Order: sequence, then structure tokens, then C-alpha cells
Amino acid sequence: MFLFESIPWYSALMFVAVVAALMLANEIARASKWASVAFFIVLPIVLTIFVWPTTAGPGSSTGSWFHWVKVYSALAGCLGFMALRFSPRLARNKYALMFPAAILALNILEAVIRDFQVTTMDGVVDGVTMVGGSWNVMNGIAGLLNLLTICGWAGIFIGKGRKKDMIWPDMLWFWIIAYDLWNFAYVYNCVGNHAFYAGAALLISCTIPAFFIKKGAWLQHRAQTLAFWMMFTMAVPAFVTDSKFAVDSTHDPKALFVVSAISLVVNVAVAVYQVHRIATTKRNPLKDELYVELAAYQKVALANRPTTDDVAGASTPVTAGAR
Repeated sequence: MFLFESIPWYSALMFVAVVAALMLANEIARASKWASVAFFIVLPIVLTIFVWPTTAGPGSSTGSWFHWVKVYSALAGCLGFMALRFSPRLARNKYALMFPAAILALNILEAVIRDFQVTTMDGVVDGVTMVGGSWNVMNGIAGLLNLLTICGWAGIFIGKGRKKDMIWPDMLWFWIIAYDLWNFAYVYNCVGNHAFYAGAALLISCTIPAFFIKKGAWLQHRAQTLAFWMMFTMAVPAFVTDSKFAVDSTHDPKALFVVSAISLVVNVAVAVYQVHRIATTKRNPLKDELYVELAAYQKVALANRPTTDDVAGASTPVTAGAR
């Protein structure tokens, strides 16, 4: 069983180039507020007026409602996170801190709806080959579990340092892996022609910085790399479908089933673990952080949380979990 058709050497190199380009763009956006303004406000306006109506129109592989909603919801996430990062007043507002969780949940829900929608599809739809089946239902359920296990949003804070990253300590590695497996399965199920880049490469481009460059900022990395990719693929949809670098899915029902089954199993495991945490700690996942005792949480919080010296001229560090 193979996930993809043959992968020539130049497509493998392009895969690496896509990952590197997305990571570089993400780092530029992290480093400069004005670069973020150019990337996430000026550029989308230009593309919306002059490019996407032609390149992402009806019949193109990015001409469905989902792609248009996805690009603007990703951009909305980037803009909302910018507002939190660069406005201290907003960053202290508990209602504003609901936004990251809400936009993440909306993005997951959009994909879940599309997965269920594709269940009955067969053949070429909007330029993309669809093979609907039980795998769409399995992965749709996995997506709902992934959505329901979002927790700890009240603990989001803006990290110390010049880049002012949006840090979410309760969003730990096991949830991120569960998300990655679910999202890859979604892309493989519903946009199989794009899955080599829009599934694997895109997810790697935000997971590497979340694990090795700036821990705790996964959602910021994810929103920015997703926005970059969506803007590019809506402007140049042929890159993933008709160019020499395109790598198509095998559209093998066995592969579709296995990918979605793995996604479901891992997301069930995360959900079971979270229920166990809730039962043993008596914490409310809608208000409380669930994982403050874990070493992974404490490492992120202590490395990024501003000290009292940063915020009030004192020298005592703010402890992990402090509000």
C-alpha cells in the first residue's frame, strides 16, 4: 500500500524547498510587525482584487467554497494573533483570549464538515479526485474529538522578548501530533491531489518550529504557514495538480482507511487521557489549564512567561501557572 504515486527526485527536493520556504516566511513574520502587516493585510488585498478571481474561480482545484473560507479564516487568525501580540491591553483581556481557541475550532469544524460532505462523493469534483467512504466518517469523528480536546486557552500569554510570540503552554506535543494526523488524513481524504504538499509539507513546516524553534507557539506557527500556503495555492493551483512537481495520491481505499483509522485511534487516546486528567484534577477544561504539573508545560511557561521585572520593574520571576 502506498500513499502517493511515484515521487521523482525533483519533487522530493521541491517538498524540502516548500517546507523551508514556509518556515522562512513564518520566521520573517515572527520577527517584524511590519512584515506581518505586508504579508497578512496588504498582500491578501492585492490577491483578492487582481489574482484569485481568475486563478481560484469555478472549476479550478481551489475554486470550492472550502478554499475561499479557509484562506480568509487563516488570515483572520493571523490578524487576531497580531492584535493580541502587539496590543498589551488586548493580551490582558480574558474575552480576547477566547479568540485563538475559537478560530482554531472554526478551522477544524470547517474541515470536519467537508470530510462528512465528501463521504458520498466519487469522481472529479472541482478539479480534485474524490473517493468517498467510511474513512471520511472516521476522520470526521477524529476531528470533532480534536476540537473538543482544545483546552487551556485561558493560560495564553504573550511571551517575553522582541518577537512577542503568542504562547499557549497547555497545547502540548500529544495534542499537536493528534491534530497533525487528523489534518493530514483530512487533506488526504478530501484534497488528495494536494496532500503531498498541503498535507505533509505544510504540517511539517509548523511542527518543526513548534518542537525545535519556538515551543509553545504552535498555533501561531500553524496559522501563519497555513495562510502563506493557501495564498500561494489559490494563486498557483496548478503547482499541486499539473506542474512537473505535482505528486498525486494513489486514491487507494485501503490507504484512505488506514490513514483515517490512525487519526481516529490517536485522537480517541488523547480524548481519553484528557477525560482522565479532568477526573483526577477536578479542573474545568473550559476555564482551567489541565497540564500545569507536566514537565513539558512547565518548560514552555518558564522559558516564555514575562517576569515581574519585565512587567513591573521587579526581579522575581512569575511562576508557571500564575495568573
